[in-house]
Amino acid sequence: MTRLGINIDHIATLRNARNEGHPNIIESAKKIMSYGAHSITIHLREDRRHIKDKDLSLLVKSKIPINLEMASNRKMLDIALRRKPKFVCLVPEKRKEITTEGGLNIKKNKKIIETIIKKLNQNNIRTSLFINPNMNDIKLSKLLGSKCVELHTGKISILIKKNKNFKHELAKIKKCTNYAKSLNLEVHAGHGIDYKTAKYLSSIKGIVEFNIGHFIIGESINDGLFKVIHKFKKIINKK
Repeated sequence: MTRLGINIDHIATLRNARNEGHPNIIESAKKIMSYGAHSITIHLREDRRHIKDKDLSLLVKSKIPINLEMASNRKMLDIALRRKPKFVCLVPEKRKEITTEGGLNIKKNKKIIETIIKKLNQNNIRTSLFINPNMNDIKLSKLLGSKCVELHTGKISILIKKNKNFKHELAKIKKCTNYAKSLNLEVHAGHGIDYKTAKYLSSIKGIVEFNIGHFIIGESINDGLFKVIHKFKKIINKK
């Protein structure tokens, strides 16, 4: 079964609008898991605009499988080693960006990324790298010791939403997935995914996990979390 990880950053955004503790992050995560999600993703940003340090601590203590998205720096490494989430995904981060704008620049940050992966591997924390779908980054991910790659699907998602030709981008993602599999790298996909994008991406054999946040939380306002989660699970497992 293809796994579905759900990002709850924007539940935290809603909570932070009034700073009164509602909606409760822990209860929301537990409910999402009970509805069939396989893991909970959170991005602990430098400016703590949504998820807070206390959220990470409480979520890990609750035994929920947490996928911590984090910048590749020593400060975040220290937090990950102290809190010990089940999974970590290294992502690029710019203070002023609204959302993650692309994959990691692995070549530029090779040394620190390699150090972080090594430390996390030693602590049995599975690490993935959030990368653009290109062959060179996949090769570098393997050389640096990563167990997984998460392919940035922002470009194909935009093309699909605008009803533009996305076949080249889909073929590129498929080629990258096959190459990653040949290197024994687990392949995940995330960013900008909605129902239609998920349908096309799920046709690629080898993507074993989808991580989706903004669309699920937004769509749930109208349809409810249970319905939206089950609709996505049905789409991504229809081969």
